[in-house]
Amino acid sequence: MANAGNIKRYTVTEIQAMRDRGEDQTDWHRLDTMTEAELEAAIASDPDWKDIPADWYKDAVLVTPAPKQLLSLRLDADLVAWFRAQGPGYQTRMNAVLRAYMAAAAKNKAP
Repeated sequence: MANAGNIKRYTVTEIQAMRDRGEDQTDWHRLDTMTEAELEAAIASDPDWKDIPADWYKDAVLVTPAPKQLLSLRLDADLVAWFRAQGPGYQTRMNAVLRAYMAAAAKNKAP
């Protein structure tokens, strides 16, 4: 995992400007000229891809998130500190944890 101190965030506009100036490190010409066989070989050799089944996309479901509702909520300080220590996006992660709990509770309640 990357050191959090090395992580940089850019907007889409900033990234496009960097690409236009030739400041990115991606060899776009090599990628654009890859054959299907070369692409398949690159995917097959990617260690992050090794446990992904070939038909992973068949059960994919489009999820359009609903607008968030602003809420004032009192939580234990240590709980908030723990989520904040995980870095930016901690409120989104808290939402995901609550959603997973809700889904599990609904599943256990189903006949």
